[in-house]
Amino acid sequence: MTGVAGDRLSHQLAFLRAADGLKSVTRANALMDGTRRENTAEHSWHLALWALVWGAPDPAIPMALLHDLIEVHAGDHPIHLPQDYAAIAMLERAAADRLYPLLPDDQGQAFRALWESFEAATTPVARTVRTLDSAQPLMQELGNVAQTDVDRDIARALLTTGRTASLANDWPALYAYSIGLLDRTCPTLDPDTAARLRFLAEADRLKTVLRATTLFDGSRRENSAEHSWHLALYALTLAEHAARPVDTARVIAMLLIHDLVEIDAGDVPVHAAGRDHAAHALIEARAAHRIFGLLPAAQGAALLALWQEFEAATSDDAIFAKALDRVQPVMANLATGGGTWPAYRVTRAQLQTRVGAQVLRGAPAVWQALEPAIDAWFAASAQS
Repeated sequence: MTGVAGDRLSHQLAFLRAADGLKSVTRANALMDGTRRENTAEHSWHLALWALVWGAPDPAIPMALLHDLIEVHAGDHPIHLPQDYAAIAMLERAAADRLYPLLPDDQGQAFRALWESFEAATTPVARTVRTLDSAQPLMQELGNVAQTDVDRDIARALLTTGRTASLANDWPALYAYSIGLLDRTCPTLDPDTAARLRFLAEADRLKTVLRATTLFDGSRRENSAEHSWHLALYALTLAEHAARPVDTARVIAMLLIHDLVEIDAGDVPVHAAGRDHAAHALIEARAAHRIFGLLPAAQGAALLALWQEFEAATSDDAIFAKALDRVQPVMANLATGGGTWPAYRVTRAQLQTRVGAQVLRGAPAVWQALEPAIDAWFAASAQS
C-alpha cells in the first residue's frame, strides 16, 4: 500500500512495535501462583478484563489498555515505596511525547487524551478505571499463594493509609472483604461478586501459558496474557483497516477473552506439525464451558457466545479479530530475523496458506503492508 493510507498504516504499525516493550517492564506485584513478578502488559490485559467483567462504561477498556503504556520508556514505580511523584510525572510526559507521535496525528492525540484523562481522574470513567486499577493488583496479591508476612504488611498499609485506602469509599464491599482476608476472618461476598472474582483469579493463570512466538526483541517467549493485551491494542489501533466495518469494542472484548481456554488446553502453534485440529477444538470447547461457567450464568453465557463467535470466524468482527491474531506473530517474527519460522521450517507458501489467507480476509491492507518484508526475508533465507 502506498500514498497517504499506506503512510498512516506504517505509523500505526510502528506504534504497535514500540508497544511490545511493555512486556519487558516488571512490576512489584507477583502472579497469583507466586512464581514471578508480573509485567505491565499482563497487568494491562488483566485490568481491561476486569473492566469488561464489571461492566465499566465506555471508554474504560481502551483506557485500561493504554493507561500504563508510557512505562515502555518511564518504567514502573511501586506505590508502596517512597517516590518523587513530580519527577515521575515529568518522566511519564516525556515518554508520552515519544510514544504517541508514532501514530497518525488524530489517533495519537486521541490515545494520549485517554491516558491524560486516566491520570487526571476527573471524569466518572477515569475514576472507575482508577478504582479497578487499585482493586485488581490488591486482589491478585491477596490471592498470591506464596504471600509472605511482609507482603501482607504492605497490603494492609496500602489499605489503611496508601493508594488502595480509597476503596473504602469507592468499593466498600470489596474493601471490607480485603480486610477480612488479611484478618483471616473468612469474609464473604454476594454470589455474583464472588463468582466474578473467581473468574478473574482463574484468568491470572493465562500469564503462565507460553507461546512459540517471542517478544519483538527476541529476549524470551511471549505468554498468552500479554499477547491478548497486544491484540486488543492492535484492534484499537487498526480497526479502520478491517475488510468490512466492525464494532471495535466487540472485537477488543473478543480478543481479551479469546485465549482464556489455553489455561486448560495450552497453546498450539499454527505451524506445529501433526496438529489434530478436531481433538484440540474439543479440548478448547470443554475449557471454555468450564472457565466461562465460573461467572454468573447470564454473563458467562454471553462471553462463551463471544468466544464461540471468534472461533467460528464467520462474523465481520470475528474475521477481523482472527486476522489480528494471525498477523501479530508475523510482526514478531519479522522483528527477530524470522523468529520461529526456521525452527518450524515454514515456507513462504505455507505462511500464505496458514496465515496470509486469514489476514487478507479480515485486514488486507495490513498483510499487503507486511508482504515486502515477508518476501525479502524468505528470499534471503533461500540464499543462505
